[in-house]
Amino acid sequence: MQMPFFSILLLFAASINIGCAGDPVDNQAVLSKINVPRGFVVSYFAQQIDNARSMALGDNGIVYVATGRRDEVWALQDSDGDGRADRRFLIASGLNMPNGVAYADGSLYVAEIHRIIKFEQITQNLAHPPQPLVVFDQFPRKRHHGWKYLRIGPDGKLYTAVGAPCNICDPEPSIFTSLVRMNRDGSGFEILARGIRNSVGFDWHPATGALFFTDNGRDYLGDDAPPEELNKWSKKGQHFGYPYCHGGMPDPKFGKGKKCRHYVQPEWQFKAHMAPLGVRFYRGSQFPERYQGQMLGALHGSRNRSKPHGYRVVLIRFKQGKPVSETVFADGWLEKNGQVLGRPVDIIELADGSLLVSDDHRGVIYRIAYRQIRQ
Repeated sequence: MQMPFFSILLLFAASINIGCAGDPVDNQAVLSKINVPRGFVVSYFAQQIDNARSMALGDNGIVYVATGRRDEVWALQDSDGDGRADRRFLIASGLNMPNGVAYADGSLYVAEIHRIIKFEQITQNLAHPPQPLVVFDQFPRKRHHGWKYLRIGPDGKLYTAVGAPCNICDPEPSIFTSLVRMNRDGSGFEILARGIRNSVGFDWHPATGALFFTDNGRDYLGDDAPPEELNKWSKKGQHFGYPYCHGGMPDPKFGKGKKCRHYVQPEWQFKAHMAPLGVRFYRGSQFPERYQGQMLGALHGSRNRSKPHGYRVVLIRFKQGKPVSETVFADGWLEKNGQVLGRPVDIIELADGSLLVSDDHRGVIYRIAYRQIRQ
């Protein structure tokens, strides 16, 4: 893959120092509006990462971030350990809507709309990324819900989802609306489940190993319907309802003659149009004990609701392997007048137990850390 000359110049400049993002006064004002529970502190891990979307943690604390509607993938490094990335490297540009990133055994995997590629020995070659190798290139090229989340599961395989190429339809071929996995060399491709409209986040329960994934509901059924979903995949061949049913609610067009109980029901329902994206079970030790093993989820926010809502990070509490409650963990990105200040997308956990939250609206990555409360 040839890199344009201007990208080489950008890489050289960016590998020295990130610098300030946009207007630092505006960014600081936004930071001061974010509300988190007592004892937590929010700061900027990185700024000026246009359309920052999915993230992955590599070796030596290096954070990889894909930019979705942009065509770039970046590596961010906190070289002095102060909680802020002070160096960044352009890993690739000119990609086809790269959204998903995953890291394992020295290789960075990137999910584009139509394929998955990998960069081998990336840690040692951040300043001079190698040519990418194609892992799998048989995904459809439809851009509507075409961007992909990417994770490596406990079994060492690559997991992603193929969204519906529409708001509401019954698409062909059958690879649409599916959860899929494959070996890391691209072999052994299999469809695990269908009936999933648009999943852009998933994680495995730390105790049970069950795979939980978010699914965004269809538009244009009103402000409060249908609910968004948090689902659990447990066996191959499951169907989660789309386009026939949404959160147990039959679709007015495609649901005729269908019984929603015949499809896998959500484990948890979010309010309509909240747009749940990245989710992450907290496995660290920095946060208080009440957060151990619990899920944090990024609600990207409503797109076509008359009164916007969402734009927050929520804590989804689990008990005996099942979600039982949802509370706000971080908010403030939506002003009372409806002005949107930020849109959380993905969540990852750093080695020290702090969290990173990406924001594709502001082009920043926040760090949320816990400081011991003094009595």
